[in-house]
Amino acid sequence: MRYYSIIIPVYNRPEEIDELLASLTRQSFSNFEVLVIDDGSENPCKHIAEKYSAQLKIRYYFKENSGQGFSRNYGCEKAAGDYFVIFDSDCIIPPHYLEVVHNETIAQQFDAYGGPDKAHPEFNWIQKAISYSMTSLITTGGIRGKKKVVGRFHPRSFNMGYSREVFEKTGGFNITRMGEDILLSIRILEAGFKLGLIPEAYVYHKRRTNFRQFYRQLHFFGRARVNIQRFFPEELKLVHLFPAAFLTGFVFTLLCWWIVPQLAVPLSILFAIYFLMILVDSSLRNRNFWIGILSVVAVMVQFTGYGIGFITEGWRRIRKG
Repeated sequence: MRYYSIIIPVYNRPEEIDELLASLTRQSFSNFEVLVIDDGSENPCKHIAEKYSAQLKIRYYFKENSGQGFSRNYGCEKAAGDYFVIFDSDCIIPPHYLEVVHNETIAQQFDAYGGPDKAHPEFNWIQKAISYSMTSLITTGGIRGKKKVVGRFHPRSFNMGYSREVFEKTGGFNITRMGEDILLSIRILEAGFKLGLIPEAYVYHKRRTNFRQFYRQLHFFGRARVNIQRFFPEELKLVHLFPAAFLTGFVFTLLCWWIVPQLAVPLSILFAIYFLMILVDSSLRNRNFWIGILSVVAVMVQFTGYGIGFITEGWRRIRKG
């Protein structure tokens, strides 16, 4: 039977890795090992990994800090499995996950796959609002692991996997951050491997617990999208410009109230309709009006952070020529 190696890079997050490892002890499929790659943490998690040594086939490695991409490569080089599964340390894995991955990758003959993320019922309201803003069709276009996606599906490193053959042929991640997962997905496809989405292979992704952290993360994502364009210019799609266009339009609308009030009114109505759609949709999905309100805030933070990151990194690239 195929043997799986779960690769988890971690940096100064012992509490998160504890929850993730606890969830792996409840898997219905048991033919796997776990490799925890501590990427030069000031707060190492060796004691957390050792706590699960009786329940999991687990190995812990501490290495010099090199970033998440190269830490995943390090884990793949040490792994014994036929197939590598990559998680972020802030994920919780449902019990059916590996069984679904095993069955679907064999049935679909996937050389590589990705799955979506969901909000755990026990997440707080801000986490659920952030999860909504990052997965809703009316905010991201469904590009993070929905059944209907815009363009080609590119797995993200919080929830993806690939065969040993894929790793050996591609060399894994060729940069360590700034869109490294999307770049690997593109290279996997260009190498002729079969890559697909497994909708039921979802994880509970905690992401950030406050809007300041969320802004910083999305600012980085905006910069990363420009970085991807350096390697594959054709991968910059219209949907990727939406956050920057949204932010520009929102600022322009605010300025219009002082300069051209007649124009500000119809523009403000358009934004109000969009925010109302988010409020209603999120409230219904989460069955909570206050999460709907927080989702509006989360979307504004998302578009502002991503948009500013995209614009500033794009301008930096233009200045460099």
